[in-house]
Amino acid sequence: TVGMAPATVLMVGEKPAIAETLAKALCPGGPHQIRKRGSTAAKRAPPVHTYDGEFLGQPAHFKVTATTGHVYSLDFAKEFNDPNKTSPDELFLAKTVHCYDPSQNVPAHIQAEAQDADVLVLWLDCDREGEAIAFEVLETCQRAVNGRLLVFRAVFSALTQADLMHACANLRQPDRRLADAVEARQEIDLRAGAAFTRWMTLRYQVMFPELGDQVLSFGPCQFPTLGFVVERWLRIQRFVPEP
Repeated sequence: TVGMAPATVLMVGEKPAIAETLAKALCPGGPHQIRKRGSTAAKRAPPVHTYDGEFLGQPAHFKVTATTGHVYSLDFAKEFNDPNKTSPDELFLAKTVHCYDPSQNVPAHIQAEAQDADVLVLWLDCDREGEAIAFEVLETCQRAVNGRLLVFRAVFSALTQADLMHACANLRQPDRRLADAVEARQEIDLRAGAAFTRWMTLRYQVMFPELGDQVLSFGPCQFPTLGFVVERWLRIQRFVPEP
C-alpha cells in the first residue's frame, strides 16, 4: 500500500502523443496545470509531463512519459554477424542480445524517471505487443531501483477522457504470458529469418554472380503475406464472369 506521504507515480505510454493525451485527460486541474520538461538522461528521449493529483485516494505527484515502441530489439551477438564465419544452421542456436537505439536511449530515460518513483503504471497498447513492451519498461525500471516499485497495468481501448479515467480506476497486474508469447515470436522470426536469408544469399550469390554482394532477404511474416497476395491475384486472373 502506498504510504500517506505524497507518492511519485511514473506512468509510461507507448508513444509521446499518448503520454500527452494521458496527462491532459487525468490531470485534475486541467491541461493548464501540467508542466512539461525534457528528459534528464537523454536529449532525444520523449518529454515528461508532470502534475499533482491523487492515486488510490492519496496525494501523489505524477510523471507521464513514453517509449517510442519497443524499448529493446533482439539481435545476434556481434560474433555471429559475419556470414563467412557463421553458417546458417548455427544461427538457430546462436547467442542473442537485446539492443536499443542509442540516439534516444529510452532505457536510460525511463530508469532516470524511475529513481524517485514509488509506483509504475504501464499504459502501453492493450495487445500482445503492448504487453511485451510493458514488461520491457517494467524490468528496465525495476533494475534501476532494486525492484521496489509498485506496478500496475492500465487497460483501455480508446483515448477519450472517460475511457482513460475508467482505466485508471480499474488497474490490474500485467500479464507475463502475453509478453512471453511475443518474446517467443520475436526469437523465432529472428532465427528463421536470418538463417534463411543467409542460406539464400550464399547459395544464389554462387549461382548468379551478377548478384554481387546483394542480400536476398527472407521474412517469416512477409513471405506468407506475399503468398496471400499472389493467391488473390491468381484468383482474379482466373475469374470467369457469368453472363
